[in-house]
Amino acid sequence: MLQGKKILLGVTGGIAAYKAVEVVSRLRKAGAEVRVVMTREATEFVTKLTFREISGNPVAVDMWAPVQHWNVAHIALAEWADAVLVAPATANIIAKAALGVADDMLSTTLLAVTAPVFFAPAMNSNMYAHPATQKNLDILVKRGLHIIPPGTGKLACGAEGPGRLAEPADIVAALEAFFIEGAQLSGIKVLVTAAGTIEPIDPVRYIGNRSSGRMGYALAEEAVARGAEVVLVSGPSALKPPSGLKQFVSVETAAEMREVVLREAETSRIVIKAAAVADYHPKHVSEQKIKKNDEELSIRLEKNPDILKELGQRKRPEQILVGFAAETQNLLQYAREKIEKKNLDFIVANDVTKPGAGFNTTTNTVKIIARDGSIEEVPLMTKREIAKRIFDYVLQKGENRI
Repeated sequence: MLQGKKILLGVTGGIAAYKAVEVVSRLRKAGAEVRVVMTREATEFVTKLTFREISGNPVAVDMWAPVQHWNVAHIALAEWADAVLVAPATANIIAKAALGVADDMLSTTLLAVTAPVFFAPAMNSNMYAHPATQKNLDILVKRGLHIIPPGTGKLACGAEGPGRLAEPADIVAALEAFFIEGAQLSGIKVLVTAAGTIEPIDPVRYIGNRSSGRMGYALAEEAVARGAEVVLVSGPSALKPPSGLKQFVSVETAAEMREVVLREAETSRIVIKAAAVADYHPKHVSEQKIKKNDEELSIRLEKNPDILKELGQRKRPEQILVGFAAETQNLLQYAREKIEKKNLDFIVANDVTKPGAGFNTTTNTVKIIARDGSIEEVPLMTKREIAKRIFDYVLQKGENRI
């Protein structure tokens, strides 16, 4: 999977810098083209010449070195790469990346990169366990960067514990796994719905719900990362649509969402209905703002069409349909009933009363239930990580249909 891939390797000033030489060698043997950016501190451990000879390309260190081409070096490297790997990643470069500091060639390049970025931490155990380092790693993960965990054992400083650079073979395997995963859904159209719908009462007021759209947007982002052609249909949300979408459609009401979803589902292999669609809409919408008075206000509601049920009725044999169930009680019972009533292949169920779960949170904990009754329990984690687990499970259980 690394054949022809362009890998930019950042090497920082840790004793494990010598292992980065083997990483370059293994990447080259796997068919990748490698370019190296070193910090000045890294050159105290390994010379530029070593990496130049192993990679077969010039090595960048100095922001102010004479340029060999017309383009700006750090921008050119950032745009060239299919993936960026920082190994070893010291506590210093992790902190700079988390804060957006750009004070040398590597940190500046990292700010300009749009390709996937991997950090392989290597440092003293106490430095690795320090709350500041862990917070910085958490910031990077939430931004969508990938962390290759360090090993545990005796370190160069004499300490025992976590902090050893992952083995070069494991680092290369992590990159290979990423590119394999990135090709899983190549050429497959995936339809994702997100956020809540709103139903107008008058030109000012509406009926809505608390959905932020984070889960649906995370699912769309994960589908893009796996090579899918993704159509994201979203209700109102403050979130920015993920890059790489085939199409983004913004809607407001359940009726608008229904029209788009039923049309796009006709040509979609996987449909994931994560939107919180309003169940009812006002029967009469006032053309003017309803003025407040001393009387009670009654609004008669009519039921909206059940989009998910319609999708289940129209589902083709090769199509995979995934629904969501946000409940406050009887979670498994209601979720299983929904699978049968709406002809779903999978349902993602969550108890919105649990701390850190539900609407307007960056985290969630869910149960992924398949039609055959099997359940994948997903503990509390970020919604982006949950999106990954959902796709892992759906693809594993439905592999004969993809």
